[in-house]
Amino acid sequence: MTIAQRVLAFLSKSGRGWDDDELARQLNVSPRQSINQACRKLANEGRLHRYPGPGGKIVNAIGGTQPTGSAMPPGASTEQQQAERIILDEAGALLGTRLEPRKLLTPTGVRVEVDGADQDLTVLVEAWAHQGPVKAAQRHKVLSDALKLVWISSTLYPRPRMVLCLSDQEAARPFLGERSWAAAALRDLGVEVLVIDLSDHVRARLRQAQHRQRR
Repeated sequence: MTIAQRVLAFLSKSGRGWDDDELARQLNVSPRQSINQACRKLANEGRLHRYPGPGGKIVNAIGGTQPTGSAMPPGASTEQQQAERIILDEAGALLGTRLEPRKLLTPTGVRVEVDGADQDLTVLVEAWAHQGPVKAAQRHKVLSDALKLVWISSTLYPRPRMVLCLSDQEAARPFLGERSWAAAALRDLGVEVLVIDLSDHVRARLRQAQHRQRR
């Protein structure tokens, strides 16, 4: 059996979620990164779900929902939160680091949370799982996320890399075009825009969630 098959079999039998470290120990897999890679691939295929656990570690589980105690931003669906976890995993792989949600304290005492950052705060990331064209309010939301990255990074030394992670070329168009003021502003401010490819299964679930929210 492959590592992915062993993970699925173990999760199906256990009936609960396990983080990567726990799975590596239970399945006697080394290095642990092999478990992480297998779980990320399974999540992108829609065969398991990854979500932040109570201790901050990413939990892997089979099923369409996550425990009630897991935090979810206002207006976000389970599908969107799970997709944003996939986006962070894939972005981390591309950037060569592990990205986790972080709460930061600025020198003025203001607490702020970013969707993803590495342990040494060399990379700050905001993720957005929206699929399809964006409305004005949604465009403002992404630019607000970018402003947050620029502001927080200005309080850190050395200044971290700032990345907006999107998951759809159409949704990213306003922030990548040559003639878009928003795209030009992001470039001038040093904010990178990264578009992550999601599986067709995950995209379909996101579109269904967006349709429900519009009703």
